[in-house]
Amino acid sequence: MPLSDDEDGRFSYEGLDRTIHEKARLGVLTSLVGHPKGLPFPDLKRLCNLTDGNLSRHLAVLQEAGLVSLEKGHAHNRPQTLCRLTPAGRARFLEYLAVLEQVVRDAAEAAGPAPDLRTA
Repeated sequence: MPLSDDEDGRFSYEGLDRTIHEKARLGVLTSLVGHPKGLPFPDLKRLCNLTDGNLSRHLAVLQEAGLVSLEKGHAHNRPQTLCRLTPAGRARFLEYLAVLEQVVRDAAEAAGPAPDLRTA
């Protein structure tokens, strides 16, 4: 059956922001959205299972995009970097999640009900 005109671009998912969609950055943003006061760099590194270099690079990309802020300071006489979502970063991440939820709904609808493996 041919597609109707209203289905053009239905699955283009323009809201899937490439900056956010990368696996490590998705993990960083997911970690930070649950910690509005921010997370110290070592805690974020552990949560996301990234090396210092990988996390630094991903944070730089997110900071350049205006999604996160990095605050340098000291805690217990040691240098510390506090990572947190910016207000704009939080808004963009929540918009991204809404699009991702739509992807999951569309895929589940397209797949139909799960087959009953007991009768197969």
